[in-house]
Amino acid sequence: MSARSETYLHGHHDSVLRSHRWRTAENSAGYLLARVRPGARILDVGCGPGTITVDLAARVPGGQVIGIDAAAGLLDEARAEAGRRGLANVRFGTGDVYRLAFGDGTFDVVHAHQVLQHLSDPVAALAEMRRVCRPGGLVAARDSDYGGMFWYPEDPELAEWRELYREVARALGGEPDAGRRMLAWARAAGFAEVQATASSWCYTGPADRAWWGTLWAQRLTESPFGDRAAEQGLATRADLERLARAWLRWADSEDGWFFIPHGEIIGSALDETATGVRSRPSAVAACRQRPRPGGRGAGINGPFGEKENFCAERAVVPAAGHMFIGALAKPMLWWTPSHQFHTSSCTGPAT
Repeated sequence: MSARSETYLHGHHDSVLRSHRWRTAENSAGYLLARVRPGARILDVGCGPGTITVDLAARVPGGQVIGIDAAAGLLDEARAEAGRRGLANVRFGTGDVYRLAFGDGTFDVVHAHQVLQHLSDPVAALAEMRRVCRPGGLVAARDSDYGGMFWYPEDPELAEWRELYREVARALGGEPDAGRRMLAWARAAGFAEVQATASSWCYTGPADRAWWGTLWAQRLTESPFGDRAAEQGLATRADLERLARAWLRWADSEDGWFFIPHGEIIGSALDETATGVRSRPSAVAACRQRPRPGGRGAGINGPFGEKENFCAERAVVPAAGHMFIGALAKPMLWWTPSHQFHTSSCTGPAT
């Protein structure tokens, strides 16, 4: 499989990471938690600063959790969070969602939050997540839907912001209206059984408005999002400043209210030979057949291996601002196995 260069639209400016650090298993993976068993082996794809990953680890005291991301610098923060909470059953490393460096059926649960919307081939990513999930295990994903967002007071410049975001995301190969497509993507990836649900985040009240409005004002004028909008010729710096003021105007309104819907899927990783269901052909299939030199876990000690780098063997150095691109790596580990609608409370940050 050829290397992919998936650009993470938001980048890792502090205005982005402040919202990522707020995320927990409860407010971002609530649809999954009832089905996570205490001894589960979990892979968290696109873990970022690790707050969801660490929460999952706390819920599986007899299990093991791995979080992977392409942004190696974030992983130190994730490890620090695990250390702060005294959790020894979680590890972090770099990885590639299109070419996960784990054997077939390694995990009980494979999870991704706000990942698929940034990928050029979300179906291939889900198929690869499915590959490393054991028969009977679960693949869970949740993504927002920008086209479904709405707010009050109405403001034409916030509507302009939303359209700009969607244009920039698609120019980079992503799909900002991912939430509504989650079920279709899961079915295309070959899941015989899919539970599709939805949930939301909502921001209102003085603290939430100030926090969320300031985040987006900064993303427009200080983060890679604004840079990419300008580079693509979709907005001028003056446009970005003007839209930032619209966000601050919304934050100042006592009537301010902002709603973000999410689509969620839990796919059951059933045995293809038993069900006759197969994923659509994809370039990802070729890399599945390529044996890793040295076999399963060659030269690796312990369940997580000596090096926390969970990439396949191809030599592609990850760059800042790119998601889930393989790093220069050796063959990694092998583990030996020993439709409702619900909403969150109106609080907290989003994608």
